Amino acid sequence: MRAVLCHQYGPPEILSVEDIPSLIPDVGQVIISVKAAGVNFPDSLVIQNKYQIKPPLPFSPGGELAGVIKSVGSGVTRFMVGQSVIAFSGWGAFAEEIAINEDSLIPMPAEMSYEVAGTFLMTYGTAYHALKDRAQVAKGETVLIFGAAGGIGIAAIEIAKALGARVIAAASSSEKLAVCKAHGADECINYLTENLRERLKAITDGRGVDVVCDPVGGVYSEQAIRSMAWRGRFLVIGFADGEIPKISLNLPLLKGCSILGVFWGDFIRREPTNLETDLIELVSLYRAGKIKPLVSARYPLAGVCEALNAMMQRKVSGKIVIIP
Repeated sequence: MRAVLCHQYGPPEILSVEDIPSLIPDVGQVIISVKAAGVNFPDSLVIQNKYQIKPPLPFSPGGELAGVIKSVGSGVTRFMVGQSVIAFSGWGAFAEEIAINEDSLIPMPAEMSYEVAGTFLMTYGTAYHALKDRAQVAKGETVLIFGAAGGIGIAAIEIAKALGARVIAAASSSEKLAVCKAHGADECINYLTENLRERLKAITDGRGVDVVCDPVGGVYSEQAIRSMAWRGRFLVIGFADGEIPKISLNLPLLKGCSILGVFWGDFIRREPTNLETDLIELVSLYRAGKIKPLVSARYPLAGVCEALNAMMQRKVSGKIVIIP
């Protein structure tokens, strides 16, 4: 079978597509024929050795997928050959096959295509955990979302709206903001051409925002905290900008606000029961038409370098997917 392999740490250009032996399941494992694998920002970090997850070399990147079970190992009881599943793998999904423990799988809803299922778990799981579990967004609150046209951003817009919030989308172009509007954003801010703090003040009548959803980091994070309402919640999700902001601790003191870390990868390991509840609720929202994942581009295995570079350069709206 073919797989994208990382033999040494570096930029996407160091990756290669190679033929390797087909996989054999170990005890408790299944082998999945990968139909679609979502591309996420952590994929670009793990190949550079800049992420919390550090797989041994050589490895295939790719942290989420949907596919069909090809074979099962001894001890597997919940899944069978031929079943369509979604998996969170951490790495290994940019390949024609992947071996994964059965406790990392969920049945794929019949209503989902493989493309949607393969790009659904990380962004919508992260956004739901952030907004529902960590921030406990309430109906009528105002949520500001940075990087709002990206995978996390689109998911956060739709979930915040489903929770009854007013959504302010912040992105870097009018084209991206049009995507945000199409997915339910109430207000839009182009933070490259508009004064972020002045616009937030005008939109909220000086009150400030209740929740900030920030998968970007960089220079605008502090401005957002300065624009928070009393008892606001700032969600630290990631640093797609490349700069980890340094926040002066007098700001949360003066605002009476909270800074909340969102590490979905560890959440699913530490709180599997809560994860199961979240996924049930997310699938219900999908079936109700309240969340509509956007897959904006598709690449073959040979296009992984191009896909990752598009992600790193923040040229992606919604999600992009690898089709082995």
